[in-house]
Amino acid sequence: MELKKELIQQIQSIIASARERAIRSVDTERVLMYWQIGRVILEEEQEGKERAGYGDFLIKSLSQTLQPQFGSGFSIRQLEMCRQFYRSFPITNALRSQFSWTHYRTLIRIDNSDKREFYIAEAVKNNWTARQLERQINSQLFERLLMSNDVQAVLAVAREEKLPSDAKEIIKDPMILEFLGLRREAAYYEKDLEAAIITHLQDFLLEIGNGFSFVARQKRIHIEGDEFSIDLVFFNRLLQCFVLVEIKTSKITHQDIGQLQMYVNYYDRFEKQDFENPTIGILLCADKNDAVVRITLPENNKSIVASKYQLYLPTEQQLIAEVQKEIEKMDQLESRNTE
Repeated sequence: MELKKELIQQIQSIIASARERAIRSVDTERVLMYWQIGRVILEEEQEGKERAGYGDFLIKSLSQTLQPQFGSGFSIRQLEMCRQFYRSFPITNALRSQFSWTHYRTLIRIDNSDKREFYIAEAVKNNWTARQLERQINSQLFERLLMSNDVQAVLAVAREEKLPSDAKEIIKDPMILEFLGLRREAAYYEKDLEAAIITHLQDFLLEIGNGFSFVARQKRIHIEGDEFSIDLVFFNRLLQCFVLVEIKTSKITHQDIGQLQMYVNYYDRFEKQDFENPTIGILLCADKNDAVVRITLPENNKSIVASKYQLYLPTEQQLIAEVQKEIEKMDQLESRNTE
């Protein structure tokens, strides 16, 4: 007699769900344990703060006592993290049940409270795994969004206190596409980059911004007998509009901007529903001249975004340099406008 396939699958699903709940329960208890250890250590440190080096002595002595009994999970480094964990999250009710210890271990490395709050809000909203959280921090997501927004606007969108009213509030520049696995020194065509994006579509949706869903690839449109193809079409539920992506593996020209503007105009006139917002176009490019982009587009432009892509994770120094360049450009623009 042969067992039913459906019966086996049902029992396998029950076992997998129970194991997952058990793992989550264990990790929740572990998080609370480390938080309580951190609280006790910090309170004891404060009691003996007048004694020089008491904190270091306390951590070292505790580790020497606990490790033989409970194992390597109570090393000096681990106990220091417990102390930092309590410092960063002093209110136990503020701990997130969906965060594992790995999430918190990543978050406590962030010194800036605004930056930490941003990643907490984004991780909760998007249900990021610990690996996704670490990837977003390493790709300097917070700093990239600050290039075209202020801190309060970035935090307000992350906390869902306001919906984004401008594409630049959620679309990053540059976009970091290291997950595509393309070597930056290799020659490749636009179709190669597009194919890699489709292969890694879930990662790309996470990178391009919140609220995106995939609609089409190489979308064909016909205008009075002429045929054109739009590389990628998305819809954004937060902005309530279509988003068209054109890929350029070279430095963009004003002709590229004009081409994308035509696609945006087409979608606004023939595809967009009355209740939807105007279409947005993203030029994903290897390089750009920001001055050319600004002059080619109208001053009140909100429909076209030119975003550079990078095939590798940026260093902190690179991001600082990019932010500084953006600040200098804005200062120069403001000084011209006041003259």
